[in-house]
Order: sequence, then structure tokens, then C-alpha cells
Amino acid sequence: MSDIINEAVSALNDKLAGQEIGGTAKFEIEGEGAVMMDDSGARAADEPADVTMTADADTFRQILEGEMNPTAAFMSGKLSIDGDMGMAMKLAGVLA
Repeated sequence: MSDIINEAVSALNDKLAGQEIGGTAKFEIEGEGAVMMDDSGARAADEPADVTMTADADTFRQILEGEMNPTAAFMSGKLSIDGDMGMAMKLAGVLA
């Protein structure tokens, strides 16, 4: 598992603490792997999910650090979303 995935799991668990997302989400970090998120938190895994969000490592880092709004990343083509758009919007609020 890459350092980027380990750091992503840690950062996402901090942001998701006490939050319920009501489903499953996957964040695919291009060239690194995937992080699964659900009501129990984040973990390194690659499983089917209600929504899959894909971005490169730099975009993902910028979203997690609050340097880039997830909606702006999607609108500019830096973040792609496949699946439940409502779930993606809910996660955008958690990640922001």
C-alpha cells in the first residue's frame, strides 16, 4: 500500500469522524489505489461502491487539505464521479 493511500485513509477518518454518509463511496487515486468510505470510516480497499470518485494524487491532496473545493474539481474535470451523485454531493460537504 502506498504512502499516499495511508495518508488518505488517516485524513479521511479524521474528516468522517462522527459523520454518517449513508452508503459506500470509493475514492480512486490514479496510479496509487483506492480508499473505501462508509459509516464506519475509511479504509484502504477496492470494492464496489454507491459512488466512485477518481482524481490524481495532487487533486486528491488539494481537496483533503481544503485548497480545492470538490465541486470545483468536478466542474473543471479534475475529479470524475461515477454513480450516486447525491452521495457525491453529501461527501463534498464532509470533505470541504
